[in-house]
Amino acid sequence: MLQRFCLWERLAVGIAVATVLAGCLAQNDEDWQYEDCKLARTGPPATIVPIDEESRNGTILVDNMLIKGTAGGPDPTIELSLKDNVDYWVILDPISQMLYLNSTGRILDRDPPMSIQSIVVQVQCVNKKVGTIINHEVRIVVRDRNDNSPRFQQQRYYVAVNELTPVGTTIFTGFSGNNGATDIDDGPNGQIEYVIQYNPNDKTSNRTFDIPLTLSGAVVLRERLNYEEKTRYFVIVQANDRAQNLNERRTSTTTLTVDVLDGDDLGPMFLPCVLVNNTRDCRPLTYQASLPELTDPARVNPISVTPPIQAIDQDRNIQPPSDRPGILYSVLVGTPEDYPQYFHMNLTTAVLTLLKPINRDLHQKFDLVIKAEQDNGHPLPAFANLHIEVLDENNQKPYFTRSTYEGFILESSPVGTTISDNQNLTSPLQIVVLDNDVEETKDPQLHLFLNDYNTFFTVTQSGITRYLTLLQPVDREVQQLYTFSMTASDGVQESVPVTVNILVIDANDNSPTFSNISYNVKIYTDMRPGEGVIKLTAVDADEGPNGQIVYEILAGDQGDFIINDRTGLITIAPGVVLSVGRSYALTVKASDSAPPAQRRSSITTVYIEVLPPNNQSPPRFPQLMYSLEVSEAMRIGAILLNLQAFDREGDPIRYLIQNGDPQQVFNLSQSSGLLALGKPLDRESTDRYILIVTASDGRPDGTSTATVNIVVTDVNDNGPVFDMFLPKNLSVQEEEANAFVGQVRATDPDAGVNGQVHYSLANFNNLFRITSNGSIYTAVKLNREVRDYYELIVEATDGAVDPRRSTLTVAIKVLDIDDNSPVFTNASYTVCVPENLPPGTVFLQIEAKDIDLGSDVNYRIRTQEALQYFALNKYTGELSLLKSLDYESFSDTEATFTFLVEAFDSKGTMPPGLATVTVRVKDMNDYSPVFSKKLYRGMVAPDAVKGTVITTVSAEDQDPPGTPASRVRYKVDVAQFPYSASIFDVDENSGRVVTRVNLNEEPSTVFKLVVIAYDDGDPVKFNTTTVEIAVLQPSVIPRFTQDEYRPPPVSESAPKGTVVTVVTAAALNQTIVYSIVSGNEEDVFAINNRTGVISVKKSLDYESVESYELRVQADSLQVVRSNLRVPSKSNTAKVFIEVKDENDHVPVFTKKMYIGGVSEDAKMFSSVLKVKADDKDTGNYSAMQYRLIIPPIKDGKEGFVIEAYTGLIKTAMLFKNMRRSYFKFQVIATDNYGKGLSSKAEVLVSVVNQLDMQVIVSNVPPTLVEQNKDQLIGILERYVQDQIPGATVVVESIGARRFGDGYSEEDYTKSDLMVYAIDPQTNRAIMRNELFKFLDGKLLDINKEFQPYLGQGGRILEIRTPDVVANVKKQAQAVGYTEGALLALAVIIILCCMPAILIVMVSYRQRQAECAKTARIQMALPAGKPASTAANNLYEELGDSTMRGYAQQEQQQLLRPSLLRPEELSMESGIDPGQEYYGQDYYSYEHGYELPQYGSRRRLLSPSGMYDEYGEVVVENDGGYYYSPHGSTAEEWARKKRIKLIVDPEYETSSTGEDSAPDSSQRNRLSNPNVQNNINGNIYIAQNGSVVRTRRVCLGNNLKVTSPVRLGKQFKKLDKLAVTHEENVPLNTLSKGPSSSDKMNTRPCSVSFASSTIGAENIVTKPRGSKMKSTEERESVVDNEDVKEPLESHSEHTQSDEEELWMGPWNNLHIPMTKL
Repeated sequence: MLQRFCLWERLAVGIAVATVLAGCLAQNDEDWQYEDCKLARTGPPATIVPIDEESRNGTILVDNMLIKGTAGGPDPTIELSLKDNVDYWVILDPISQMLYLNSTGRILDRDPPMSIQSIVVQVQCVNKKVGTIINHEVRIVVRDRNDNSPRFQQQRYYVAVNELTPVGTTIFTGFSGNNGATDIDDGPNGQIEYVIQYNPNDKTSNRTFDIPLTLSGAVVLRERLNYEEKTRYFVIVQANDRAQNLNERRTSTTTLTVDVLDGDDLGPMFLPCVLVNNTRDCRPLTYQASLPELTDPARVNPISVTPPIQAIDQDRNIQPPSDRPGILYSVLVGTPEDYPQYFHMNLTTAVLTLLKPINRDLHQKFDLVIKAEQDNGHPLPAFANLHIEVLDENNQKPYFTRSTYEGFILESSPVGTTISDNQNLTSPLQIVVLDNDVEETKDPQLHLFLNDYNTFFTVTQSGITRYLTLLQPVDREVQQLYTFSMTASDGVQESVPVTVNILVIDANDNSPTFSNISYNVKIYTDMRPGEGVIKLTAVDADEGPNGQIVYEILAGDQGDFIINDRTGLITIAPGVVLSVGRSYALTVKASDSAPPAQRRSSITTVYIEVLPPNNQSPPRFPQLMYSLEVSEAMRIGAILLNLQAFDREGDPIRYLIQNGDPQQVFNLSQSSGLLALGKPLDRESTDRYILIVTASDGRPDGTSTATVNIVVTDVNDNGPVFDMFLPKNLSVQEEEANAFVGQVRATDPDAGVNGQVHYSLANFNNLFRITSNGSIYTAVKLNREVRDYYELIVEATDGAVDPRRSTLTVAIKVLDIDDNSPVFTNASYTVCVPENLPPGTVFLQIEAKDIDLGSDVNYRIRTQEALQYFALNKYTGELSLLKSLDYESFSDTEATFTFLVEAFDSKGTMPPGLATVTVRVKDMNDYSPVFSKKLYRGMVAPDAVKGTVITTVSAEDQDPPGTPASRVRYKVDVAQFPYSASIFDVDENSGRVVTRVNLNEEPSTVFKLVVIAYDDGDPVKFNTTTVEIAVLQPSVIPRFTQDEYRPPPVSESAPKGTVVTVVTAAALNQTIVYSIVSGNEEDVFAINNRTGVISVKKSLDYESVESYELRVQADSLQVVRSNLRVPSKSNTAKVFIEVKDENDHVPVFTKKMYIGGVSEDAKMFSSVLKVKADDKDTGNYSAMQYRLIIPPIKDGKEGFVIEAYTGLIKTAMLFKNMRRSYFKFQVIATDNYGKGLSSKAEVLVSVVNQLDMQVIVSNVPPTLVEQNKDQLIGILERYVQDQIPGATVVVESIGARRFGDGYSEEDYTKSDLMVYAIDPQTNRAIMRNELFKFLDGKLLDINKEFQPYLGQGGRILEIRTPDVVANVKKQAQAVGYTEGALLALAVIIILCCMPAILIVMVSYRQRQAECAKTARIQMALPAGKPASTAANNLYEELGDSTMRGYAQQEQQQLLRPSLLRPEELSMESGIDPGQEYYGQDYYSYEHGYELPQYGSRRRLLSPSGMYDEYGEVVVENDGGYYYSPHGSTAEEWARKKRIKLIVDPEYETSSTGEDSAPDSSQRNRLSNPNVQNNINGNIYIAQNGSVVRTRRVCLGNNLKVTSPVRLGKQFKKLDKLAVTHEENVPLNTLSKGPSSSDKMNTRPCSVSFASSTIGAENIVTKPRGSKMKSTEERESVVDNEDVKEPLESHSEHTQSDEEELWMGPWNNLHIPMTKL
């Protein structure tokens, strides 16, 4: 073994040595062996060869690689192999150095999905000589073959083009980009060009559209579109590649659907439109309408036009619908030309309305031309005609002028004869039937029906007057009277039936007829003359003379027999002796009594045989023929006839009915011959009986006969019977009025009126009607869809007084017509569809129903835009998707589709039904929230309090804003870091990371917190982030010197930059930065971040914000630079800033104008209204002081005052007699108690009295009304303002309800609310009657609104007149009644005064003496005071200074009353001619007139009786003359009651020219005061400020007042009108004198100026001070005019302010209540 090993070792060493030696030798030789594996060619190192795709397997790729060296043979120098041969596409033949394609079982495809565009392999060559390796790259480029056709990306393409698109417009660019066709081939084989091909199914598409730029594929319009001709084009677009060889080019096609959108190129057209042949034009259309004449427009409006006027735009499908124009209608022209006075057409609805009634006498028709045009100014209007027919209003039934008609006709009249109206047949029967709907002079065109005998008679069919004519001959002997009813119909309404009786007049058309041709009679020789042989009876059916029969024997009597010419009884002639065996043949003639020319007759033969005498003669009836009438209602057993016969021999007679009664209806007594009724009669079965009755005495030849003719008369024992053979199942088409339904017929076997049948309907009278002949018509249009079947009950009654009835039920089926459009079960459908649903998904099924029968409802989408998204199954109504919906593709906040669907009846003609479908696309939450950072950092103090904000995380969601999927919320992930989650939290909405608890953590600790952001989408998606929170060292956290800062208040007017306060914080070795972290949301304050100075940044407003609470924070600069904040207990402080209010707001009144009222009788300082101004400022700055600015009034007086701090306006004057006046002034409000800012408002106060007021009586206590006064007045004010804008309702008083006589009783459970209203336009009170109308007409509505305030059951009972006005009315009425009595009394007095005339004449001289005496007394009176000391006016002379406020002019007016003699004192006494004092109240008031317009609270003072007579005239020391009570013992009392007499200097004269002065040292008494009657001057009688001036002339002592009747009448009125609602003070209690109990003398004519006494009561005045007023009575505006202040006169007796002074009766004359 060892030897072998050594041997091998030596061998190996030898070989190695040899090799080394060989290598050394080779280095010295040439390097030829390195040339192998290199390319034997020049050029690029890589071999690039092309090959066509889809080449066959084995295709030579490279025929020789030209690599140096030999790979085959015994001594190969190289070794070749393939590297990087992916998928082994290449095969190498190393010997031949050829490369082949390896595509076994596959195809080399350059196109997708293989996409082999090139093959790169490495041919590795190993040099066997030297062992080197060289890689040769072979790049095989796969050349494209045109083996793929272009492929369109969509199955179909769609575009909508408006028909108004100009030619040449590019309408479709949808083939550009990747939207069109693509070809995966390369190069020209993959380039696409587009051309339009001819479409055999749409031959016009290729010429209408073109693609001029074939590469872009843009489709261009070449011909004008017309939506009305064609709405859709199917354009075949071919896409072909651009292979160089045209024959190799590949193509594909698609269809471009071009929908033509409707454009506004056509005008409107009226419907219905009937096209002219081969055109699109409508035939001329005429609408029809008819109107009854003289019809109230309210009854016919809107006018029904057939068909309804409707025009539509011929461009029916303009999109969007909002662009569709509206149609405007108008009447272009019309005849007659005054049509605009009668008709108006609605501009938008074409509703035609009638403006006023039309008189058909003026206009019978209107022809109008209607114009329809678009509201967008389109120049192509449409026109139609409207024909309106004015009809006689068919609202009244026709009527006959008579209720019954009676006609006559001769029975021999031929057919066509007119019925006459009298038996002489001289004039025709005129039947006049009228219709109030038609003028009486015009033919009403009525149709007359005969309910019976219409085969015998007919009536003419036209004309106002109609005539009855004969249709077939009548026979009086068959029927003499024809009774029937006749009805007139105008087609809608029927008249009341009238009865027609036609009497057939007899004609002598019947001859008398004997019952037998011959008679055989046996007589006996023992018969005596005058004894009857036989009684012949002939019958003549005629009546009257034509039926009266005369008998005579023509021959054969041989003088032995005679005949009664009336009865036909043949008797033996007187003196005739009969012989046995003789026989006679008597020829007897019966003739009627007609005129000889018309007389008819017949003959018979009576054979008489004379037999020997015997006692065997048969019984004989008194007459051979009996006739009677029996009612069919005759009771059984009734005796009808006595048929007793006579037998000469007195043998018993047996009676028997031989013939004519087979039913044994009658019973004939065999012994007595009485004929009785045995069974019930029935005229309808047998109406006549002819009985042959025999009477026999028992012998064979002892029988004789008689004939009984019984006529059965009718009773109403049968009801009408309907004809059951007529159809009872009827039908009628719906929507037709007056349509014929069917006919019923009933007959009544009774005769006459009992057999006349009348029809009526027992039900559905409002839907159907029936005529007199049983024809049934519809009264209105029926609607099958409401009811399709009726059971109509027809009632037939006869014409009896107590009619019989029968009914028939008729079944009526209403036939259907196509009159209803399909109606969807829902007017709108709303469905929620999730986005991304696949196409074809059914998401909704709609349903519509057509209530017409046999309808076939189809569905389609009407809105064109929706057709690209949705498909609607036309049969099932299933709505499905055409493509998926994407919520995010909608730009609106709500992703919705709203479109119209329609349902139509494929078999009908009605318009389709419409419904709205709203598809809401539901967002399916496509995106998750995304945080703005992956890691958030924050810092916190170790002692941070709960809620400290550390940092804020933020995430966004790309789902559409506003959707639940886009709403991001936050929460802490408690699973990852539980402890961190326990001490930190995140706000759900804002993302702020806050401390959950008060921290107490170690400094420098770092916490991690995972925050989750999630949305509310479906499904919920979320994302997370991490927050690192570091706990700071306390040393780096600043600390404020104070926890709270409270600087002084800052004025709200402080300028910007004003320093408020300075905050200070400190930290160790830290630069501090200050900031406001809360409380400064409006950025009002600023803080210097380095100094801590807080200043004003924006203007302050105390009224908006009174105080601020800022939270400031101090942080170290190091922390701030980290863009963080670290709130803690120490580095935050609160700053409380108070804003100081300044007076920067002016007061604002609650109203611009305050309106109120004041009553005429208001007291001084009465409250009028309250004003209020508000001020936004506070404190004194909102404290108001009010003042008034009133225009200047004379004497410096002001009518009103105001409480300075409450705003309550009060009266400062009296307003007596100032009704209808008003005051306008201003009120000023100044804040800060009058030192600050001011504003003003207008005030209007109107003077009113109770004539302007109404009392609202309610059933609740006054306290409740007072509590809710403002709310109740607000309600009343609103209703008044409905009539008068801006009116104000004012409350006068609230009190208990007054009722009873004179309203003297009170009920505190109810209340009276007295109100009035002020009109701001007139500034005066609204008239009381108008106020009543405004409120009373709305009382029900007012009560409803009052209910919440008055409580349950509370309401207004009535609205009435105030108490005073009502009492005046009553007393005025009483005055009226009294006037009559006074007038009668006056007449009596005048008659009685005739003797007084004689007395006057006799006392003439006496009167002259009295005149002279009066003159002497006048001369004795003082002439007046000197000018230097003369009183300025009467009142100064009286010692009263209350007139000093009056100007001289007013004084003169007051002192100029009329100069009237006391004898002539009347209603005008004491009235100043310059002033109209209550003229309307008293001067012209008569019974029957309304109350005066100016009412007042004035009263007449009853006479107190103090002055029964004036007593004596005395002269006082002051030189004045006084009337003193007569006989007064109490000097002081007399002094108080005296009356001063003052001479008017203006009229003072003296007959002597001398002035006389009384002795001042003594009091002179005039024993007879009546001598003052002759004073020629005015005497003022003053008592406590009341003044009367009188002037007397010479009158006789016994002369009474002129016109006593007139005076008494006027005074009586004044007595009755002396009323007031003030307290009535009995004046007789004011006098302490001895005559205080005397009554007032009210005799109308009791004034007598006798020389000895004065028979009149003295003047009585109110004992207290009275007011005197100079304000004129006329209405006056007091705004800018001088207002006279009411004056007071003071005396010993003073009254309250509201009282007035009136003149009492003087000399029994009621002087009117005139106030000076």
